[in-house]
Amino acid sequence: GGARLVQVRAVEPGYPFYGAIETDPAGARAALERGHAALVDPALLTALDARLGDTLAIGESRFAIAGTLRKVPGDAGVGSLFAPRVFVPARHVSEMRLLGFGARAEYEAFVRLRDPAAARALVEARRPLLRAERVRARTAEQQQARLDRALRQLGSFLGLIGTFALLLGGIGVASAMGAYMARKRETVATLRCLGATAPQVLAVYLVQAGAMGLAGALLGAALGVAVQWVLPRLTADLLPIAVETRVDAAALLTGVGLGVWVALAFALLPLLATRRISPLEALRRRVEAVRARRDRWSAGAALLLALSVAALVAVQARDPATAAGFVVGIGATLLALWAAAWAVARLARRARVAGLPYPVRQGIANLHRPGNQTRVVVLALGFGVFLLATVWLVQHNLLRPLRLSAAATRADLLLFDVQEEQEPGVTRILAASGVEVLQRAPIVPMRLQAVNGVPAARLVPRASEDSAEAGAEERPQRGGPEAWALRREYRSTYRDTLVASERLREGRLWRPGGGAQRGRQPAEVSLDAEIAGDLAVELGDEITWDVQGVRIPTRVTSIREVDWQRLEPNFFAVFPVAVLAGAPQTRVLLARAPDPAVRARVQRDVVARYSNVVLLDLAQVQRALDEVVGRVMAVVRFLGAFSVATGFVVLLGAVLTSRLERIRESVLLRTLGATRRQVGAVLLAEYAALGTLACLAGAGLAVAAGWALSRWLFEVDFALPLLPLLGLCAAVVALAVLVGGWAGREVFRHTPLEA
Repeated sequence: GGARLVQVRAVEPGYPFYGAIETDPAGARAALERGHAALVDPALLTALDARLGDTLAIGESRFAIAGTLRKVPGDAGVGSLFAPRVFVPARHVSEMRLLGFGARAEYEAFVRLRDPAAARALVEARRPLLRAERVRARTAEQQQARLDRALRQLGSFLGLIGTFALLLGGIGVASAMGAYMARKRETVATLRCLGATAPQVLAVYLVQAGAMGLAGALLGAALGVAVQWVLPRLTADLLPIAVETRVDAAALLTGVGLGVWVALAFALLPLLATRRISPLEALRRRVEAVRARRDRWSAGAALLLALSVAALVAVQARDPATAAGFVVGIGATLLALWAAAWAVARLARRARVAGLPYPVRQGIANLHRPGNQTRVVVLALGFGVFLLATVWLVQHNLLRPLRLSAAATRADLLLFDVQEEQEPGVTRILAASGVEVLQRAPIVPMRLQAVNGVPAARLVPRASEDSAEAGAEERPQRGGPEAWALRREYRSTYRDTLVASERLREGRLWRPGGGAQRGRQPAEVSLDAEIAGDLAVELGDEITWDVQGVRIPTRVTSIREVDWQRLEPNFFAVFPVAVLAGAPQTRVLLARAPDPAVRARVQRDVVARYSNVVLLDLAQVQRALDEVVGRVMAVVRFLGAFSVATGFVVLLGAVLTSRLERIRESVLLRTLGATRRQVGAVLLAEYAALGTLACLAGAGLAVAAGWALSRWLFEVDFALPLLPLLGLCAAVVALAVLVGGWAGREVFRHTPLEA
């Protein structure tokens, strides 16, 4: 009694030809060679409350469920989230009577050659025949290239997260080591008094840094081994291959080596300052400010650090141009953050704050006073915000095309392939169940015959066609029409008005009842902006359409902007009613049901009466999309969590760097009569200002970087989610205040007598 949309695959004996279909129970694949048997996805049994041995009705035929599918070679299991797969014998296709007018069926033939390299030659030799029959040909090599491209894009994104997290961790190491050495200056001076040389002291603490780095790297490698048993299970159904988990010695050594490199390379700059600590500082440090000085060793260490970071990025990016862009972007970001910190310190010095409360005035003064930490915190925290916001923006824009929405139309049922004479009966079934029809759209299949008088077959560029045959993502440079747009079948509609998912970009729409062909004047047509660009046509250009053998000349009189992310019928080409009303057509209906039980009942009743009608439960489609996106997001968030944790360490290290100076100043303030509350308010004001400055600078740079990466590296449209970005900034400011206050607790433990 249940009904469910499925993907029916009618296979001939020997399928899948490569590999084997894994079933439950094992060996159920053999049942397809005898009788009316079917193999189904486990989700179908759950949806229909069925079990093995039950009868499954597909069209006008009946099949016994012989087993469930576990793994099909070359097939990503995530596809079954949208519609469960059903495998039946090909010899029973005619009995199902599903291949009538308006039905969509795809046929695949597998060809095996003794020499795999001959596949491309075979396709090239047969291309004219295949093109005439509108047949796509794909070789295993081309399929591999397409999968490689998808995996490279995924790898680039995860590599971006890893590289950013590593740089953020390096900044955390430098901040923590700077804070550590600030507390050890008296110890270093004492060692110098006892006869230790500057190189010996440097070596002592460099060995410490290396030992801590090695310990951290070994712990990280152990965590990485544990994590790799989790991540493949999150992505198992997203890939058409089985991922084997194993411990790779080279990867472990690389990870440990990178950990030690981060510890040593980023700790070297603060450690070099120990060379300039004199024995006399053991006596004079509390009464004489220590001034940082740069020498050729510090400059050399900074250059070595920059070159090693560039080398790491180059290895990760695998493309010189991309690597150079990353390195230049990171350098420009650090320079911009330094400039922002310098400018704010200058502005704080000149700002007129006489009317503000004393703690706020003192907090602002701390931004420019001698020994201030404005540049340190803005560089560290701002770069952390930049990295986190950039990764999040790129993630948002990569996943945004998968987030379809039916909220605007409130629709949750889509019915298509409804024949013209069936529409009244389908509408009555819907109305009887209280289902409201929100939108009706006729669909007329057609193909392009000519553009501006030139036949479409002559317009297909060879390079573009090769790309289309390979199923590649790349498109040729703009200047001529693209092969896929010329060769595809268009499922167009007719109406005299725009719908909610469209807006007019250029031209004008015809008046109701108008737009038809008059004499030698062609009919009007409205194109989607994207397809108009792919066809290289503009307002006034002429397109001739082949509607099942009937040639219809048209002129482009309007171009529409279509929101393809809305779950409702959208079309590349829209015609006037007077042009296509008499053409052979099917209908698509968009409806809303009161609850899931009604949706299930309507699907059962419609399919029982009209077996050719296909119903899509849009709520179920959205859940499937959310599950796909959720799996990808789980991987990204899992890796991004390390960046968040490292950002906390960066902030804590920056705060601790100036701990001693802050304690001394607070004690002096309390000696002069300040209360604990006033000292605390000064700290909060300063860290709120620092956090706000770092967030504004880091987020602004992240928007620029996210736009550049989305457009040039990942080739997706960029959209700015303003509210979440502001929420991230608010959270970071709150974190800065919280960490600053927490680290400043020690300030209150010292009495004025210590001054």
